[in-house]
Amino acid sequence: MKRNFVIALLVFCISLTVSAQKVFDVKKYGAVGDGKTLNTKAIQKAIDAANKSKGGKVVFSKGTFLSGSIILKNDVELFFEEGAVLLGSTNPDDYPKYEGIRAFIIANESKNIAVNGKGIIDGQGRELALAIDSLHHTGVRIDPKYNYRRMRPEDGRGKLISFVKCDSITMTQITLKNSPGWTMCFRACKNIVIDFMKVESRAYWNNDGIDLDGCENARITNCNVNAADDGICLKSEIPGLHNNNIYIGNCTIRSSANAVKFGTGSYGSFKNVTIENIKVFDTFRSAVAIESVDGAEIENIKVSDITAVNTGNAILIRLGHRNGDKPGYIKNVSVKNVKAQIPFGRPDIDYDMRGPEVDYFHNPFPSSIAGIPGHSIENVTLENIEIVYPGRASKGMAYHPLSRLKDVKENSSGYPEFTMFGELPSWGFYVRHVNGIEMKNIKLILDKEDFRPAFVFDDVKNLSMKAIDIPSDKINQIVFKDVSSSNLDSESLKRKIEPEQNKFELPAH
Repeated sequence: MKRNFVIALLVFCISLTVSAQKVFDVKKYGAVGDGKTLNTKAIQKAIDAANKSKGGKVVFSKGTFLSGSIILKNDVELFFEEGAVLLGSTNPDDYPKYEGIRAFIIANESKNIAVNGKGIIDGQGRELALAIDSLHHTGVRIDPKYNYRRMRPEDGRGKLISFVKCDSITMTQITLKNSPGWTMCFRACKNIVIDFMKVESRAYWNNDGIDLDGCENARITNCNVNAADDGICLKSEIPGLHNNNIYIGNCTIRSSANAVKFGTGSYGSFKNVTIENIKVFDTFRSAVAIESVDGAEIENIKVSDITAVNTGNAILIRLGHRNGDKPGYIKNVSVKNVKAQIPFGRPDIDYDMRGPEVDYFHNPFPSSIAGIPGHSIENVTLENIEIVYPGRASKGMAYHPLSRLKDVKENSSGYPEFTMFGELPSWGFYVRHVNGIEMKNIKLILDKEDFRPAFVFDDVKNLSMKAIDIPSDKINQIVFKDVSSSNLDSESLKRKIEPEQNKFELPAH
């Protein structure tokens, strides 16, 4: 991570250099901050002038500046004074594609760019999306990919901010609101610093907070994200997009999907990623989801100091095979110092934008670490983990007996999610197709009764369990099926099932 800090300092110095250059006030180029005048051309004139002057600061003073798409160019900083609002037009015609990109703020192959200040960028995403929806239904502008199942347009909504193949990006303090699609997307960019930003994007579906799609040398710190989809997401949407040297720290996240996620698009690699000091609350899916389903290589991942309250699932690590000639791999993953509280009902019940519930009856789900037959997840460390589960499982609601562990569906090509296997036979952790997993100082707590065991291990090699704390009034809480080369701290393990036996027995002391 030392390299990341050097890069952060470099980008910060570049930002200071840009900021020290000539100031270009958008009002002097004809922009009017009345919230009604369309200022797209005036703002673009200011940006173009700054670019031609070999760099400068394009300033938005107090006021509300309505605009369509603007293009950010080399050596230009957009700076928003406190009280300044850049307001997105609700007319779809104001967002033409630029180099294949549709967004409110666009940069393509630009260097030394910045978006800073204490102002607000508001995309009016719900109004824009509904306008696009209406155009489709009235036949004015047909969306060939219109999603009739979910009753929403796929084409035309765009993103709030989209930067592609850019180098040296700084974004600080700014507040982003109401995107029609993903809020921020960086594709094939490098040397990124995002600090003290606020994202309030719950206007419409697919309102991811911050997406890095095949980026290198990026830092996301001190951010507050409230998103109607994944909060902070690392992606590789097409082959050849690789994520490397990523640091995410000191952020607070509320999400209608996952708080921090790798995927779902996972064609390229994810390597050398550190995630730490993250607070998660009221989040529909997982606090941390690490997924390779399209052939991605995921390795050297460090996750630590995660606090998740009222969150649907604590940890998901999934290796699948949805696309690509062969599965990728996941190895060398460390997850430490996690405290999570899982509710009985859905955690986003009070949201106006809620995540899609599964279409079958089920009991509360455990955390899952699962590969596929012939392709195991390798070398996972879980240490200092405390998860409070709701219990209240009922065999009348759903039941997967331990005698039928082989029937838990593999769903190798399925969309990766902790609900993807259907009803699971454990309440704490479900671990399958893993080679090398160390569990140390794991405490699992039940609020209410649960008939299932805490742990189920299926096709697991090189398992180490030390200092495992599970409810003292429970027996038969650790279940083995095809487990080999295990190293167990018998003082902390209450019961286990030997793979060749059909009865429960105490571990040897």
